[in-house]
Amino acid sequence: MSIADKAKNKAEEMAGKAKQGIGGATGNERLSAEGQAQEMAAKAKQAGEHVKDAGRDVRDALS
Repeated sequence: MSIADKAKNKAEEMAGKAKQGIGGATGNERLSAEGQAQEMAAKAKQAGEHVKDAGRDVRDALS
């Protein structure tokens, strides 16, 4: 995973956390849920990238 991808995913995760916090503080359940969904999507992308990295490591070890 490139550094740019890591930064983009982390920024998306942090934006989701911020939305959750603002939604919770203002009582806006929709914004809070949207933030939680955004955070989970970013974490899923990160997990997928980690799987790809692990596959490349295995491939490189076998070559």
